[in-house]
Amino acid sequence: MTNDEKIELLADVFDVDVSEINPDLTLDEMETWDSMTKLALVALADSKFHKSLKKETIATFKTVQDILNYLG
Repeated sequence: MTNDEKIELLADVFDVDVSEINPDLTLDEMETWDSMTKLALVALADSKFHKSLKKETIATFKTVQDILNYLG
C-alpha cells in the first residue's frame, strides 16, 4: 500500500478531507486527534495492517509520518 493510500485511510480516521493530511502534519495541531480517533486508529491498524497498536506506541506518534512509518 502506498503512502497516498494510507493517507486516504487516515483522512477517514481523522474525519477530514484528504487534502488536510500530509506526512509533516503534527498531530497535536489537529482538532480531531482525540481518544476516539486513537481508537479508530487502533481498529485501522488491526483490520487493514494486522498490527496490534498499543497506547504506549500511540503516545510516541508526533506526526502523520510517524503513523505511516508504523503502518509500514
